[in-house]
Amino acid sequence: MLPRHFCLFATIACLFTVLTLPAARAQGQQPKPSTGRLERIDLPSRHIEQRPVDVWLPADYAERVGQGQRFQVLYMHDGQMLFDPTITMNRQSWRVDVALDRLARSGRIPPTIVVAIWNRGEFRDAEYFPRKVLERLAPGKHKSTLESHMKQGARSDDYLRYLVDELKPMIDSRYATRPERESTFIMGSSRGAVLSVYAMSEYPQVFGGAAGLSVHWIGTFERNAAIPMATFAYLSAHLPDPAGHRLYLDRGTETLDALYGPSFEFGGDVIRERGYTDANYMERVFPGTDHSEKAWSARLDIPLLFLLAQPRP
Repeated sequence: MLPRHFCLFATIACLFTVLTLPAARAQGQQPKPSTGRLERIDLPSRHIEQRPVDVWLPADYAERVGQGQRFQVLYMHDGQMLFDPTITMNRQSWRVDVALDRLARSGRIPPTIVVAIWNRGEFRDAEYFPRKVLERLAPGKHKSTLESHMKQGARSDDYLRYLVDELKPMIDSRYATRPERESTFIMGSSRGAVLSVYAMSEYPQVFGGAAGLSVHWIGTFERNAAIPMATFAYLSAHLPDPAGHRLYLDRGTETLDALYGPSFEFGGDVIRERGYTDANYMERVFPGTDHSEKAWSARLDIPLLFLLAQPRP
């Protein structure tokens, strides 16, 4: 039997390869959802390199628009991993379309549009790690490790400017959305989970809720205190007023998620100290689950229901 630490290292290496696969490599492949339809948006940006954006519309979108209905919107990172496992490197996907269709048909959530922003592999670390957290880190091993993966420096603020100032206005003008904060949400996994919390903290007037699966507070691929503490110092100052916001975070216990226990628990304490309660904050631990799209897909109903189904504040 292979040593546990060797298996963990091999898993982390595989995850890094999957999540940083350049979008350009699969850019010509349009994902094929199991339900609903996808529309591809090509939007040049002043802030970041262009990348595919896929907009998922429920199967009855046109019919509902004809009846005057408008839709809430969920923005999601790592867009190439969300719908179609046949085009992903690990042959897994979140199956977001299937979950949203099932929940909407059962009347548990309103029909929802998904905006799936692909990552640009080589820029993922730079775009997903919060710049204002990096600025709080003292010089040393952990800051150097993070910066070594950021070819052009921390660019998360540029990425969020793209989402808020360029992409969201296009989405709201092209589709029948409900553009207000109470109907606009953001979700991601791993580093995308951290980025989603950062987005709601930086733009509390835009995002009414955030969800992070397998939240990667540790920042690198080893357990440490420096990066989580810098992150929590930022959140202590900037996590928005819980009135009008909702937050969901979770983790598994296997592969990379096996490193998350202490930071996840402490992060929850920080969030509750900011005034979040069970009414607007949910945290969950899923024993025996790993750091993968298959695992996130299996529990996706839980964050979707928490963000999308609760009465508006």
